[in-house]
Formats: sequence, C-alpha cells, structure tokens
Amino acid sequence: MGAVLCASSAALPGPVAVAAPDVPSYAFADDVRNAPAATGTSDAVRLDPGATYRSSLQSQSQSQSPSPGRGQNQEQGQDQGQEKRAKAYYRLELDGASNVYVSVTAIPPAGAALSVGDGISVSVQDADGVRCSNDSAGVGASKSPQPITAWGARELRPGKGLCQDPGTYYVVVERTGTNTSTGTGTGTGVTDPWELELAAVSEAPVKNAAATSVPEQWDSATPTPPVAEPVAVRGGAGFARATAVQQGVWSDEIVPGQTLFYKVPVDWGRQVSAAVDLGSADTDSGYVVDALDLTLYNPVRAEVKDASVGFGGTQKSASLPPVPPVRYVNRYAPTDPTNSLRFAGSYYLVVHLASQVAQRFGEGPYGLTLRVRVSGSTQDGPGYSAQSAPRGFFDVGAPDPEPSAGGSAAGGGASGGDPVMQAVAVGGLGAGSALLTVLGVWTLTARRKAAAQMRASAQNPTA
Repeated sequence: MGAVLCASSAALPGPVAVAAPDVPSYAFADDVRNAPAATGTSDAVRLDPGATYRSSLQSQSQSQSPSPGRGQNQEQGQDQGQEKRAKAYYRLELDGASNVYVSVTAIPPAGAALSVGDGISVSVQDADGVRCSNDSAGVGASKSPQPITAWGARELRPGKGLCQDPGTYYVVVERTGTNTSTGTGTGTGVTDPWELELAAVSEAPVKNAAATSVPEQWDSATPTPPVAEPVAVRGGAGFARATAVQQGVWSDEIVPGQTLFYKVPVDWGRQVSAAVDLGSADTDSGYVVDALDLTLYNPVRAEVKDASVGFGGTQKSASLPPVPPVRYVNRYAPTDPTNSLRFAGSYYLVVHLASQVAQRFGEGPYGLTLRVRVSGSTQDGPGYSAQSAPRGFFDVGAPDPEPSAGGSAAGGGASGGDPVMQAVAVGGLGAGSALLTVLGVWTLTARRKAAAQMRASAQNPTA
C-alpha cells in the first residue's frame, strides 16, 4: 500500500509552465461558413442570424478601373483614375419582430504598412438605400496591424419610422483611411485583401413592454483592480476562441504584434471593469505611442470602451474607465458606453501589443497581467418572448470552468485539454484502482482467516 501511494504521489507534477507563443494568425470559429464578398447588392450572399462567416475585403486605388458588373447601389460617377474604395455587400432577410446585429472583424495582414486612419466602416441599409446604422473602427495611432471590429444593426424602436419593416436588408463593409497601405502588395495598385469575420445575431422582443428611461444614477467610482496571486492562462487568438476568465488576476505572455482575446460572463445588473499590466523590457531605447491597448466589447462584439498607453521600456498599466451596469434599458441611451451595455452574456477583453515594440525593445515575450472585477447585484432579465439566435446567446448560464494554476482556461482554443494533465489524470486513476485492489484483497483475506478461526473453535470447544 505504501509503495502504491508513493508511486501515485510521484506521478503528480508541479505547476505546468506556460510557454510563450509565436504571433498566431486570427483564429476563426470552427463552424465558420464562407461568404464571398459581392461588389453590389444583386449578388450579395445571405447571412443567417446565429451563424459566423469568413470573407475578405479588397483595397482599390487610383490606378484601378471600375469593376464590370457593379451593383446599382454602389457609388456612381467614378471615372477611371479617380480614387475608389472597396466595398463588400451581404444580404439579410429580416422579420418585423427581432433586432439583428452584425459584427465585422477585419484582419489586416501582418507586416502591412498602415496609416492612422486606416480601418473599416459597417452599415446596415434597407432596400431603398436608407442607412439603419453606421459604425467604423481603425488601427489608431499605433498603426499596428491588428483585428479591428465594427458593427451594424437593424433595431426595432417604438416610434421610430426607419428600418422597421420586414424584408431585405444589406450589410455594407467599406475600407476607410488613406488607402495607401503597402504591406505585401503586388504593386498593381491593389494591396493584399483584409480577411473578414462576420457574426450575425438576432434578439427576440420582450414579452412585456419595457421602460425606455435610462437611470442616471450608477456607481461611477473608479474600481479598484483585484490584487491576488495571478493564475496562468493563455489568451485566445479570436472572438470565437476567447479564453474564459472570471473575476480575479490572470497572467499571460504577449509578443509584439499579437492580439489576445478573453471573455468574462456579465449578468444583468452587474458592472465589469478591467486593467492590464505590461512587464518591463530588458532595454530602454525609445518610446512607442499607444503600444498597449485594452478594449471591452459587448456580446455582439460592439465596442464599449478602450484604454491605451505608450511604452518606453518600463512597466505600464492600462485601465478601462468606469462603465454603467448591464441593463436592457441602456439601449435607449443616446451615446456609448451606456448604449452598448444593453445585453447580458459574454463580454470580451481584447489586448493588443503594437508590433513596433519589437523594433524598439526586442521581440519579447513580455509579461502580461489581466485584472478583472465584476461588481453589483444580479437583476432579473427583461423576459424575452423567444430564443435568440444563436440559442441562449444573451444568457450568462453556467460559467465556463475556471483555469487552474499553470493551465489553460476553457475556451482558449485548445481541444482535448492539456496532455500532461490528462496523463496525470490517467495515472491517478490507475494508481487509485491499484490501491482499491490491494485494499480489497487485504479485506477478503482477513475475513477468510476470521471464518476459519470460528469453525475451528466450534469443532474444538474448551471448558
């Protein structure tokens, strides 16, 4: 028994080291569908709420002539030699009851030379070309290639006359900025395309009429970041592969040019806050503007708030400003961040380290500490009349398993779990089975000896 116990203990390793990754490409959803980008509305591919799609967006320049067969809703009157911007069209077939949201994440190729204003705009338009919504996103002052996300929506609002009818709508994605990125372009006036991930979500109406007045009072005090021994995790490489974390302190590593995705469940009535700490470099050789960026996105991937800090070689920290609690009524607020805090569900924390950091301070990896706090009291939801698509999208539900010290968090993109921990589990089960076998044999032998002694006493009684 002692030998079995010793063998079982020896099989248990200490904390598993988390190796620094290479800069990965963006990780699309496992069930992603292909959706070729159309150059006009006539050929637009249909997007179904509940599905995720992969596409791409070209970039056009002054040397290109107009493409044949362009859709009638595209810009007209552009002669050859004039600047033209690439557009991609997708189609929605919508009822007259549900809100529908479409997020578009654009991924500039690694090594692309970008300008401050380079990015995308996303709009949802009805069949008459009326814009239901419009949003844009750009790479920012760092000019570092990174996934950027904008969103569009067809929302049903009491008393709002536009975009309220069922029918055909279009998602229009357009490149913005100077349109002079070089990257790995071919020199023909067209740079490498930007890959796109599009996610469509529908939200059912509520059973009973909801209030439309947004509370003005909420706890706007600057939250105190949690302090604890960090738990090692590995951030995901895309929204669909975001690593699940709870309130607490999490350690990771990041290399210049990398973007890490985390998700945290936030229920109705709760407030989320976060801060990220970047470790110091081995050298001090300049300064990078907006080197570290932390962005909070809501469940439909609409940006809520962000924070950026420069990096000069010494440790830095970026903290999100306070945001209101999650409430259904927030959708009636005139501006963000309140307007975007309208859903319960998985909120995303996205961290990017500018690629220019490698030029100034080395390729890393650099230590990263993520501090997450979720405060406030959980409240009842609005009472939806039907399921969302995807099903249960705005329900927090049972949380994903929290990562153990030194291991990966659930949802980080790995499948099958850590091989080392699987081996430990198998070894532990084997050792436990062996121990139970020894105990069983020992017990059976003892019982047989006792029975033999009783029979002997019965046959040879003593006075």
